[in-house]
Amino acid sequence: MPQDQVQTDTLQLTANGAVALGSVAQKLVANGMNVAGLRTNDVLTKDEWVQYDNAIVGVARQRLVAVGALMDRGLSYSINNGLGTTVVQWDQASDMSGANVDMSGTTAGEEDRMVFELKALPLPITHKDFRINIRNLLASRRNGDGLDTTQAEMAARLVAEKIESILFDGSSITGGGGTIYGYTNFPQRNTGSISNWALGATTGETIVTNVLTMIGDLQQNNNMYGPYELYVPYDYWNRLMDDYKAASDRTILERILAIPGVEAVRPSNNLSGGASGEVVMAQMTKDVVDMVDALQPTNVQWESHGGMVQNFKVMAIMVPRLKADQNSQCGIAHYSV
Repeated sequence: MPQDQVQTDTLQLTANGAVALGSVAQKLVANGMNVAGLRTNDVLTKDEWVQYDNAIVGVARQRLVAVGALMDRGLSYSINNGLGTTVVQWDQASDMSGANVDMSGTTAGEEDRMVFELKALPLPITHKDFRINIRNLLASRRNGDGLDTTQAEMAARLVAEKIESILFDGSSITGGGGTIYGYTNFPQRNTGSISNWALGATTGETIVTNVLTMIGDLQQNNNMYGPYELYVPYDYWNRLMDDYKAASDRTILERILAIPGVEAVRPSNNLSGGASGEVVMAQMTKDVVDMVDALQPTNVQWESHGGMVQNFKVMAIMVPRLKADQNSQCGIAHYSV
């Protein structure tokens, strides 16, 4: 086989179980689809793995802003064998009628039964590859230089940014009858209009009124009472640093954060600004949104070209799961100019 030809490892399902074709797939099957099987000390030392891992984790934390907010609040759903799971399923429950109130407690109540609808979500792998030549690795060790983590950091940044963008924009990947939606295209999200916050003529009072309208939509029309986080494009974020009123003692941002229920305002480059600006408000509860956490950004390694080239892949399986009840009530508001 020519050296520059790409080798693809595959898994085939047979009557006798899974058959692995290729060294990478064979290692995964032998280790029960555990990525630790691709993280040996055969080439990299323990300290070198630590250098790569620290670089990847550091970059991922910086770029996973909205995703990190969910994870920090415990709004996640962990899957142990992420590589071996391609679809996650859950039940969407209907509401029940209200409780009876009477003096005797014997009045016949309305019999009710919750209805469940099965929902599904595909779990794709977000990944970016890089490689190092074994001679460069050995030369850095001989010279006492630290392992160059630039490629690992770039790969981690690209993976984290893609995961973050999927939370806002969803993904075209489908599977198991499910679709990956984001804050800005979830079918049951609440939509409405706002002013262009980037304009100097848009007052702080107008911006706060827009935010209160979004909250009112979630509370009055969807029975969603917080806590909320608000996401805005960067030009709107910069505008929020201005005084709420002329010679005010606080900014527009501080005024928004003074609204009961609004716990955070965060900028995102996944939202459009200016005259086509959009903002997102989401209730931070598990019945609205969580992250399916099947595999956090991880670096794996395999060799090619007779061991002269060490291939690496930063990979993750993290997918947003947005929810609404069977009455289409949803805790996400997506407003635009």
